[in-house]
Amino acid sequence: MSTLPKQKLTPEEYLAIERRAEYKSEYFAGEMFAMTGASRWHNLIVSNLLRIIGNEFLDRPCVVFPSDMRVKVSPTGLYTYPDVSALCGDAEFEDEEQDTLTNPTVVFEVLSKSTEGYDRGKKFEHYRKVDSLRDYVLVAQDKTHVEHFSKRSDGRWLLTEWNELSNRFQIESIDCSLNVEDIYAKVEFES
Repeated sequence: MSTLPKQKLTPEEYLAIERRAEYKSEYFAGEMFAMTGASRWHNLIVSNLLRIIGNEFLDRPCVVFPSDMRVKVSPTGLYTYPDVSALCGDAEFEDEEQDTLTNPTVVFEVLSKSTEGYDRGKKFEHYRKVDSLRDYVLVAQDKTHVEHFSKRSDGRWLLTEWNELSNRFQIESIDCSLNVEDIYAKVEFES
């Protein structure tokens, strides 16, 4: 007995399904991948990032988006939902629905056991192909650990890490300063 090959979806078919769906799914190479829910600490870190960055953007032409803003990596065709994305200047969208951002400047991903390998590996490989992306920030949810990858003028990515709540760092591309302690406000780690 033979099995039928899985039918591939076009990006247009994916978007039509996704815009009606109750749950979010990523899309790549004709396939949809259901996303799972997030933990209490994951959600708290994301809300802290949105608050901190949003406050810094109040009087500037910059925006920060939560994980409901889909991002398209145009060069590879990946549609994904970063935990937080931000940019200064005009947001560019795939179409008139304005629900698929194509020009993030910074992307934040909060790591979980189930997504850490993907976020560090294949997903970052995709993100690096976004011309507008200048910074990629990974935030652990089980310990104090922030990794900031910044794109240098020669195209290389530089990694800087912070492991102390007292650390403070700057994301130059959006002129935003972050305290590690504020990112982890009210987060409790297991002993």
